[in-house]
Amino acid sequence: MSDITKRALEASLKKMLLKKPVTKITISDITEDCGVNRATFYYHFKDIYDLIEWSCEEDSRIAANGNTTYDTWEQGFLNIFHAVEENKPFILNVYRHVSQEQIIQYLYRIVYQLIINVVEECAQGMSVREEDKKFIADFYKYAFVGMMLDWIRKDMKPSPEKMIFRLSNLIEGDIIRMLEKCRIDKPYDNINK
Repeated sequence: MSDITKRALEASLKKMLLKKPVTKITISDITEDCGVNRATFYYHFKDIYDLIEWSCEEDSRIAANGNTTYDTWEQGFLNIFHAVEENKPFILNVYRHVSQEQIIQYLYRIVYQLIINVVEECAQGMSVREEDKKFIADFYKYAFVGMMLDWIRKDMKPSPEKMIFRLSNLIEGDIIRMLEKCRIDKPYDNINK
């Protein structure tokens, strides 16, 4: 029942965001549209921004659909780009009216989870310090989030497929190369360059 209520609140919020900026939407607007009381809203969320964050995280989790491996990360990111594109009015409203820092922190969390899974998978059988794996994941997190924000700023052009194609070509094999350079069990030599 809890997920059903959260989804209903999310649907009401998204409906409201088609009509007015998030800064003009009240909890009463959402609960009235949804047919629940304020206490129900506060049982699930601390404020509207908490609902927005939950909605974005859920949509991203569903969009990634388990595509968080070295062989499937491209599909995971493509699905996330498509989910953002499909929710364009919602995303643009949030992008224009919510603190950029909140948006960036949210995107960092989502992208980091996907990337660290790929890094951990690629590091299997290698002895690499956790701090080095985290550094590699952070590097890609910053790059991907920057690209996504720029893509949103440019009205979601070019197509998600073109974005992922470019990303894939740019970084193909780089995570493994970076991990090889960070190995503590086998020094990196110039032959592998």
